[in-house]
Formats: sequence, structure tokens, C-alpha cells
Amino acid sequence: MQIKKIVGKKLKEIRLKSDMTIHVLAEKSKVSSNMISRIERGLTIPSVEILMRLALVFDKSINYFVEDVSTSHEIVHTRPGQRDKTVYDDDENNMQTESFTSGLRDPQFMSFYCTVKQGGSSGQQNMYHPGDELIYIVHGKIRMNIAGETYILEEGDSLSFKSHLPHRWDNIGSDEAKVIWTLSPFTII
Repeated sequence: MQIKKIVGKKLKEIRLKSDMTIHVLAEKSKVSSNMISRIERGLTIPSVEILMRLALVFDKSINYFVEDVSTSHEIVHTRPGQRDKTVYDDDENNMQTESFTSGLRDPQFMSFYCTVKQGGSSGQQNMYHPGDELIYIVHGKIRMNIAGETYILEEGDSLSFKSHLPHRWDNIGSDEAKVIWTLSPFTII
């Protein structure tokens, strides 16, 4: 089953089980009703930030929404081209992710191999969420702004930080950036 369909099915299931309308969920999560509807219908996959907002309403981990229990394992080995992929192709954030942890039963972290298009960005607004992040630049040049400090990351550089600090990023290189992005813990506190 596609990740979009799993997330949509799980979100609708828990929303209805909680006897909650889309409108009420939108108010509680600060996610638009339109976005929630699109997620539930399997038309889009939410960003990590949106998924975290939705998970918080139900006191669940992000993992709840993305894990198909019948197909999760205690050991996951993938090769290039075999990983679950997600493409974020909105106005600013032109990024493709490949999950290293998809299929792992109840992971305490999530890790992705990200390809960020030239000029790609996390958007103008800062994001913040519980946990820690580790970014490792495989190729390219990313500018990270964390709590007002700017870091220029190039091939081989890494950056770790507390995710509750307001942060945003931009690909300022002359081509795509290849980044390993790890977030921990995977659960919402």
C-alpha cells in the first residue's frame, strides 16, 4: 500500500474513532481543513511538521500514521531505488525523500536521504518541533538558519540541533543537494 494511502486511512480512522469532524481537527492541529481532507483521501502526503501537529492532537507518534503493522519488521535492509519515496513539490520546497527507516517496527528515530532541488527551501516560516535533528551533507550546499544563527553546510559537513529551536533551510548551491536527514525521537512527547 502506498504511504499516502496508509497515512490517509489512519488519519480518517482515528479522527472518526475520536468522534471528531475535519473542522474540529483543523482547529486543534492548526492544519487547514482542505489539507486534512486531501490527506485523508490519499491525494497528498503531509510534511513532517503537519504530521507532527496531527499526531499531537491524538497523542500519537508520527509512526502511528505511517506504519503498516502487517508489513513492518525488526530489521530493514534496502538498496538504492528500493526505498519508499516522497516528493514534496510545492511552491518552495522542491525535495524528494527516501526513507531509511520505512518498514521498521516502531522506530525511535526517522532518517531520510533527501534530494533538494536547486533553490529548494523549507519556506519563509520557521519550523520547530520536539526532538533532535542531524543533517549530513553528501553533496551540495545548504544554508540553515537556527534561532537566528546562519550555518553554511557543504559536502561532508554535519549539523545537529534541538528541533524546538526555530529553524529553516535553503539550497544555495549551484545544483541539487543530497542530504541525510535524521530526526529523533520519533514519538511526540
